[in-house]
Amino acid sequence: MIDEKYLDNIRLSSTPIGQKIIGTLVLIPNYRLFQNVDIRFENRERIPRDETVIFAMNHTDRYNYWPFQYQLWKWQYPYTTVWAKGKYYRNRLVGKMLDISNVIPVPSMGYLVEEFYRRRFGRKIGKEEYRAIKDWIDGKADEAASLARLGKETKTLFQKGFIEHLKDYHQLLMEKVAELSTKAIREWGLNLIIFPEGTRSLRLGTGRTGIAQIALYSGKKIVPVGCNNSDRLYTGHSPFAKSGAVTYRIGEPLSVDGRLEEFRITEPFKLFSRESQQKYRVQFEGVTKVVMDSINELLDERHRRL
Repeated sequence: MIDEKYLDNIRLSSTPIGQKIIGTLVLIPNYRLFQNVDIRFENRERIPRDETVIFAMNHTDRYNYWPFQYQLWKWQYPYTTVWAKGKYYRNRLVGKMLDISNVIPVPSMGYLVEEFYRRRFGRKIGKEEYRAIKDWIDGKADEAASLARLGKETKTLFQKGFIEHLKDYHQLLMEKVAELSTKAIREWGLNLIIFPEGTRSLRLGTGRTGIAQIALYSGKKIVPVGCNNSDRLYTGHSPFAKSGAVTYRIGEPLSVDGRLEEFRITEPFKLFSRESQQKYRVQFEGVTKVVMDSINELLDERHRRL
């Protein structure tokens, strides 16, 4: 499970061995020998070489950042770290590979609900009960209505006090994710890849404010990236791409000294805290909107939001 101890033990590297292994043993043979994968960059000159940045990319499929990382590696740009869902770490072998590949696990609230249920009852939570608990946490249903949808056994764990504990624990874990992310771009010379949508979607979805918080806190530029047609290379769970072309369109970098200046926060704040999210909601949402609009402009019609 992705908990405090797991996040405390993550060691990012400026030259991650996992990315070298995947690049050499998987991507080069896949892209150049067994398939013909054409990786196209438009406006590559917008990617800075003399500073680390935060790449904001749409998330069309499970592996759509791999050709991007591969090409940056071939061009000798700084290595990257990327946010990934906590559920991918349930397989220990996969988790170890992600760890040595500079991946930062992001445990969502839904992930914590599933994991605490699994720990308590030794099985996966049902869809209806999961939905009831998430609706309660997200404020879409009140306590009474949510508890009425839960079985007798599940109610023994998910009471009001435990829900509040989950919220506090999730905030604590996200603060550690934020600490790792800011150290990566400030101290370890890594670029950071974030999918603002937080989940995969063929068309661009709604952005979450995590990327805005990291950018406003660190002062680092956000470089929007529109990923087009990677879903036609990676069509399922397989890490091996089919032949085809993927196009990455690079947008103008967004900075607090430029387009994001109106959202600048001039006093220290705590990343991902409830207090900060309430106090600076307008700034976080404002930056997120600019980022998502920028990505949308870089997408082919089939990927643009409806």
